[in-house]
Amino acid sequence: MKLQHPQLVDLIQMAYSAEKAAAFAYIGHAASVKNNEEKVAIKQIEIDEWNHRAEVMLLMKEYDIPVSKWYEFKFHVIGKLISGSCFVIGWFMPFYFAGRLESGNVCEYFRMKHYFNSLGVKKHDVVLYEMGMKEKEHEVYFLEQIKDSKLLPFFEKLFFWGKSSFNNIDLDKKYPVEQSDIYCKK
Repeated sequence: MKLQHPQLVDLIQMAYSAEKAAAFAYIGHAASVKNNEEKVAIKQIEIDEWNHRAEVMLLMKEYDIPVSKWYEFKFHVIGKLISGSCFVIGWFMPFYFAGRLESGNVCEYFRMKHYFNSLGVKKHDVVLYEMGMKEKEHEVYFLEQIKDSKLLPFFEKLFFWGKSSFNNIDLDKKYPVEQSDIYCKK
């Protein structure tokens, strides 16, 4: 079945390639930190990103969506650049920008869910919800690592993320899948 929803098709293609970029970035991030607990946590986040990429590929196969060569190239380069930069930009910035990135990624999966639902398709709700929530867990992890840094207020003003998020999810007060349409509505 082909999807008759150009925004959804594009979002799926972009998410697939962006997950690779994120995984590459976390490879460098994990290698650049000295704290073993941080290494393990970031490695797990990398694994989560590869798992999300595999889940998105299942959607692509089901709806005959081709991999975007442009997105694959673009996000491959971005991921590798970020991975390498983790060794030279210090400890704070990789954590900050990872959290900021994850904050926006949360809504990719909820927007996919909204788009599918607008087509009357609900069978992907659970997996999209779970991936969105996992991205939120990543965001919370990264913010937790830097919450006491003196740099955070400056970066919050400059890049608009920190104690305020790009999504409206509170992990302590999660809505169930069936009531999650409230998330990431603009």
